[in-house]
Formats: sequence, C-alpha cells, structure tokens
Amino acid sequence: MENHHLSSSAPESQVLIIMTGGTICMQRSPAGFVPARGFQETCLAKIPSFNDGSAGPHMPMKVVVDASGETKSYPSLRTPPSLYERQVRYTVLEFEELLDSSSIDSKGWAEIAQAVYNNYTLFDAFVVLHGTDSLAYTCSALSFMLQELGKPVILTGSQAPMLELQNDASDNLLGSLVVAGHFMIPEVCLYFNYKLFRGNRATKVAASDFAAFDSPNAPPLAVTTSMRTLVNWDLVRRPTSLEHFSIRTNLDTSHVACLRIFPGIQPEMVDAVLRLDGLRGLVLETFGAGNAPGGKDNAMTKVLASAIQRGIVIVNITQCLSGHVSPVYAPGMTLFRAGVVAGQDMTTEAALTKMAYLLAQPESTPESVAKEMAVSHRGELTNHSQTVFRHPDGALSARLTALTALGYAIAQGDLEKVKEQVQAENIWILNDADYSGNTPVHIAAHSPSLEILRYFLLQGASVHLRNSAGRTPLFLAASAGLSEHVVLLRKSGAHLHGDERPVAEMQARQRPGVWAQAGVRAKTLKEREQDEAEDWSWTTMAGSAP
Repeated sequence: MENHHLSSSAPESQVLIIMTGGTICMQRSPAGFVPARGFQETCLAKIPSFNDGSAGPHMPMKVVVDASGETKSYPSLRTPPSLYERQVRYTVLEFEELLDSSSIDSKGWAEIAQAVYNNYTLFDAFVVLHGTDSLAYTCSALSFMLQELGKPVILTGSQAPMLELQNDASDNLLGSLVVAGHFMIPEVCLYFNYKLFRGNRATKVAASDFAAFDSPNAPPLAVTTSMRTLVNWDLVRRPTSLEHFSIRTNLDTSHVACLRIFPGIQPEMVDAVLRLDGLRGLVLETFGAGNAPGGKDNAMTKVLASAIQRGIVIVNITQCLSGHVSPVYAPGMTLFRAGVVAGQDMTTEAALTKMAYLLAQPESTPESVAKEMAVSHRGELTNHSQTVFRHPDGALSARLTALTALGYAIAQGDLEKVKEQVQAENIWILNDADYSGNTPVHIAAHSPSLEILRYFLLQGASVHLRNSAGRTPLFLAASAGLSEHVVLLRKSGAHLHGDERPVAEMQARQRPGVWAQAGVRAKTLKEREQDEAEDWSWTTMAGSAP
C-alpha cells in the first residue's frame, strides 16, 4: 500500500508521551509492582530502538505543564531512522499522580485531554500510556472530548511491564511512536499487538493475552507488519469544519449507568436502577440483536417506558461481541416502540461515554440526547439506513433499496407511503426478503399498524414464508402480544410451522390468550411430564442401540 500521506524528506517528528500510569511503567518492589518514576531514563533511554544516542541542539523539548501555560524544558530521546527514513523525537510528561486504570474516572480523562490541549501546538502527535483495564473507556471518552482533532492521539499500554524480561510493552510503545510520528491519522486511537484501532470501537477481550484488544465491528485503521505499516486510509476520519481544536472536559459518568439483562431478571431490579438519584441515562445490554424479556403483562417494558417518560435516556446495546441492535425480533421491536434507542453496533464503552458527553452539553434535552445517540459523531457506530433491511455487503442493490424504503414506511406506520412503494415496484416486493429472511409481512406482523398488515395480505403477500431463524409472521405477532394481528393472520390462513410449536407452547404458559388465538394451547403439567418421560425413554433406547 502506498503511504502517500508520508514524506521521507520531512524533518523528524516530535511526539509527546503522556504517562498516566498502568502496567507498562511498573517495576518490581518489595511491596509488589509499583510505578517506575523517571520512566524515560529508567526504561527508554537504555533501549537502542528508543534511543539512537544523539545529542543535537534540540535535545531539550518545551512542555506546557499546567493550564496557565507554564512551560518546562524536558530532556528528549530520538528513535533510529525507520523504514521510511524518518526519526521520532519525543519526551515523556509524567502525571504528578499516576492513575490506576481500574479507578480512573472523568477527572482523569479531563486531565489527559487538558495535557493534549496545552501542548497541541508544540507537538506533531501524542501517545498516552494507560492501564489496560479501563483503556477502552478512556479511548471512547477522549474521542468525544477532543473537538475537531487534527493530530494523532494514540493510547497504549501493556499486559507486562517494560522492565520485565518478557513483555509486550516495548512493541506497543514503539509501534505507537512510529504510527504517531509517521502517519497523519487525526483520531483518538488505541494501538495494541501491532494493530491500530479507532479508540471508540475497541474493547478489551483478554485479561492476560498480548492480543488484549479487538475491534469486532470495525476493521483496524492500520496494521504493523515486519516490513511496513499498512494504513487503511479509506477508514480514517478527518475534521471537516473550519474550527480550531478544542476540548470539552465536563463529561461526567456519575449520571449514567450500565445494566446487563440476564434470564430471569425482575422488572423491580431494573426499576430500582432507573430510580437512582441523579440518574439521567442507562445503557441496557440486551440479548442478541437487542432483545429483552417483556415480563409478565409487559411489566419490564412498562418500567422502561415509564423511565423514558420521566426523562431518562435508555440505549439498547447487544451483549454480543460483534453485531448490532436491530428490531427484527418482537422483543427488540417492543423496546423500540417503548422509546428505547437502538445503539446499533456501539461498544458498551462507547455508548456509556457518549451518553455522558451528550448529557453534559448545556443545551441538551432527553429528546436531543436520544436522537444524537443513534447518530455517528466520531465513527463510534455504523450508520444503518434501515437496520431491518440493511444488507451487510457494501452498497444496496436496487432491490434492497426498494425494500429499505418499504421498511421505513412500515416502521413509521405510514400506510400511504407503503402503498406508494408497493405500487412503484413489482408485486414481488411483498414476498422478497432481506439478508435475515424477513419479508415485509414479517415486519408488519410485529409493527403497530394493523392496516399495513391487512393491505399486504389483500395484495397477495404470503403468510407462510419463514425467515432465517425459522419464524413465521404469525409467530412474531403472537410473541409481540398483538392479538388483532394474530387474528388477521389466522383469518388469512396462517399457521405455525412444526418447528415453532415447542417454543410457542412454552410461551403460551405466560400468554395463553394470544397464543390460543394463534392455535397453540399451553400443555398441562401432566402432558409435559408425559412428554419428558417419552423423551427419556427414547434417549435410553437410542443410547443402548448397537
């Protein structure tokens, strides 16, 4: 790959390393590992790849040490020439109080942001040394706090201290220095194990492996190989407004919370969290594509809807490592209708810090924050034009474009727009499906408008097609508790597929009425025991077969 953003004739780059603490700068002591003060002299000066031994006239580097603008001269080091025939001169600014990453908060983030701001005009780029436990949170927070960033800010750390015989610290720090000093990537990034990630897309995936971080929903911005650094320039974001770099440091996470949904969670538990004093926002980690239990009589949904009415912003994030929240299934659609924001493919770290950042804006309202949470600000999420009908591979074809437009109209309950879309396309569109196998009838079956569903059925749309999960429109309607939809589908000849019936019979215990309309009766205890006995008998015979 041609790295045309790099000039070999350019002067040496000047990079400020901001040391906040973390494993990377630890050393052994009788009390265990403690931060190694004088990191530059103790660790870096002794390693040839970090120090070429030069002593030119520019060895001291001026560093702004506080918000008043006071500067001090710090000794610097310089790397040997890289493959690109450029050298990186740097110095280390150590925080007066080295921060433990597991206890860092918004005050620590503000201190890092202020250090970058104070020295912005003096250096070409910045590298921040940080503990790994909360590194992804800090990356995400800084990505929102640094406004109109025009220079690289790269965070890194290590799983083993640099002073240990076997460590990943040297490679992580040297890689960060090389990328920061050679390539104009004006984003907050995380460099780890030879990969440069967008900071607000990264998450920690391993407690002790050297490959501790990954970016499941976004490819790396750059990868270091034995020969060169390959930058994916198409992914790099750049400031697009005519404004100076600035920072916002009033981000405060004390007003937001994160709650992970689990099987059997009680609505009262969620309600208790949502009634905490001062709470203004909640990141809800749900199952799969954004599903959560509605609870008996939709108690859970009512708790969430009540909190939203009180002005609390709730964002739905998937518990899965990769993928995004989409109201394809009935439980997800129920949350969407209750006012829960679909967080798409944001990480938990990005969602939490973004919410705190938006809530801290003086002009913010619950409505404005909810709206902005679904929009990409720093590349933290992939904007899907329509989460139900969005194809995962590149640009939409004409067929999927038509489905997308129809999906919008269905979700908005706009019958006239639906009619326009159907009339503008061939009738095949009613039985066509997106990549998840969902037809317009599947979507309409658990959407609020009964008239749109009726219109599709009167136009000849099939009620028997199953999506990729094997679900019929009737199953989705019954799962959503939409009695009128179920009756209309049954009147049109819909019935459950045999593969759906076991799950339907289980759900019928909680909602016997709507499932009875769908043609399912909850089995009695005696019938369930008889089924279990038959299953056990069959398993025993199968296990004893020759």
